[in-house]
Amino acid sequence: MKKIILSLVVSLGVSGVVQAGSGDPQAGKEKTAVCAACHGPTGNSMAPNFPKLAGQGEGYLVKQIQDIKSGERKVLEMTGMVDNLSDQDIADISAFYASQAVSVGQVDPKHIALGAKLYRGGDVDRGIPACSSCHSPTGKGNSLAKFPLLSGQHPDYIGKTLRDFREGDRVNDGDTKIMRTIAEKLSNKEIDALASYINGLH
Repeated sequence: MKKIILSLVVSLGVSGVVQAGSGDPQAGKEKTAVCAACHGPTGNSMAPNFPKLAGQGEGYLVKQIQDIKSGERKVLEMTGMVDNLSDQDIADISAFYASQAVSVGQVDPKHIALGAKLYRGGDVDRGIPACSSCHSPTGKGNSLAKFPLLSGQHPDYIGKTLRDFREGDRVNDGDTKIMRTIAEKLSNKEIDALASYINGLH
């Protein structure tokens, strides 16, 4: 019986790896010419309002592109940009960006204390979990759970994302509403501190 269970676990694990690694980074690089205008040639956007895609988990990127394509996630700047992408195109583009190294910024010193406190410890009394519990202590995320890499992300983008979750303008965080539930408890001051802290996290 143990051998049967073990073989099932191994075969499920292998099939999961095959599915997760179905994108071709080289093919993806050739499909990102239009993307590079906003996100940079390696996914390290120079514009503070466009997210860095470099180093992001492949599964997370696939989900976000599919959500934008379906309309579940509304991003005005992406209107029409992914409409003609096939599932393979999306997998390839995601694999390319996942293979790139993200550039890291610096924390504004005035935000270090509050940013570190919330990111590493949360606020138990207010029911705010530590960001590190899902996104890792170094901000690398959790690719298997499709929790995004945060390290090095632009503060403007992180701040807008948290406010969008807080205000219900972004709702593609699943049925558990994990990000909406957390973000609705954060003040603007706390969001600004987290956004700056995350930018320098590595």
